[in-house]
Amino acid sequence: MEIRKTKKSRIHKVDFSALGFGDVFSDHMLTMDYKSGKWGAPKIKPFGHVHILPSLTTLHYAQAVFEGLKAFIAKDGSIHIFRPDKHIERYNRSCRRLCIPEIDKKTFMDGMVQLIKMEKQWIPTQKGYSLYIRPFVFATDNNLGVHVSQTYKFFIILSPVGAYYKEGMNPVKLITAIEHTRAAEGGTGFAKTPGNYAASLYAAHEAQKQGYTQVLWLDGMQKHYIEEVGTMNVFFYIGDELITPHLGGTILAGVTRDSVIHLARDWGMKVIERKLSMDEVIDAWEKGKLKEAFGTGTAAVISPIGSITHKEKTILINKGRTGQLSQKLYDTITGIQYGENPDKFSWIHKIK
Repeated sequence: MEIRKTKKSRIHKVDFSALGFGDVFSDHMLTMDYKSGKWGAPKIKPFGHVHILPSLTTLHYAQAVFEGLKAFIAKDGSIHIFRPDKHIERYNRSCRRLCIPEIDKKTFMDGMVQLIKMEKQWIPTQKGYSLYIRPFVFATDNNLGVHVSQTYKFFIILSPVGAYYKEGMNPVKLITAIEHTRAAEGGTGFAKTPGNYAASLYAAHEAQKQGYTQVLWLDGMQKHYIEEVGTMNVFFYIGDELITPHLGGTILAGVTRDSVIHLARDWGMKVIERKLSMDEVIDAWEKGKLKEAFGTGTAAVISPIGSITHKEKTILINKGRTGQLSQKLYDTITGIQYGENPDKFSWIHKIK
């Protein structure tokens, strides 16, 4: 692997005690080019500008995919990457849907690990902070005809981060989207592609202007069944069942979602993946059966949901407080990530 180091680090300019999310980037990045039907050798070089032409096909036709995962400084001083295999699988699954050449797992892992080792000093050491890893790929042909690109650029950039939501582990406020749709069956809803997020921006922006944290998306056909939040999968603890919408091709297969399902079942809970309507959730709340609701995602881990507004009705969940299950899941997952809890499911890739 070709490695070109920066002449001067920027780390001294960073206040690691006051990190936001995705505002600061480490000194180096990994890049790799696809042309003539194959990926070239990965390179690590200083973080910097990417030179493109205005005719770049991605700017016009959005043939791109990204991922997001995290690394942590563990209790024993080693580096922990949380479930990288699962993220690489999802990355390649998204690439297949966008007609982008996949990257073999070993090349992906080796490059990512080498970059993280170089940037170890950029990983925050305090609990609740981490190094966010952002792999992404985009088409690099230069013409205005709609076609599958023959060339691509792949990058991995790193960002030391704090909490994703300003609320932290405090419950968030959601509102359902009635007039707008994020994804439909047969589309790209299951892929981690920028177009999905662009489609969610208007409704999310309008919701935030009204004081809500995010939008709770409903299905594209009937606007009846719950799908996901703009940045999270969702769970509802109703009676003795933990229910989450089944994936079905319109919902991102969240890695934290999968982790929660594994943990809850291991604890003896009844976990169900199925269609779940807002009417059913409201009915459960009215009958006192809705105990908790929370979102899951790499960025926030577990985000308790304090209230949901649907049409003209607002339901206050668990009196707007963080529930015991939400807290237990957060503590367990972050405990595994930081090496404080046993890694029963072999989710950690350890770098010594």
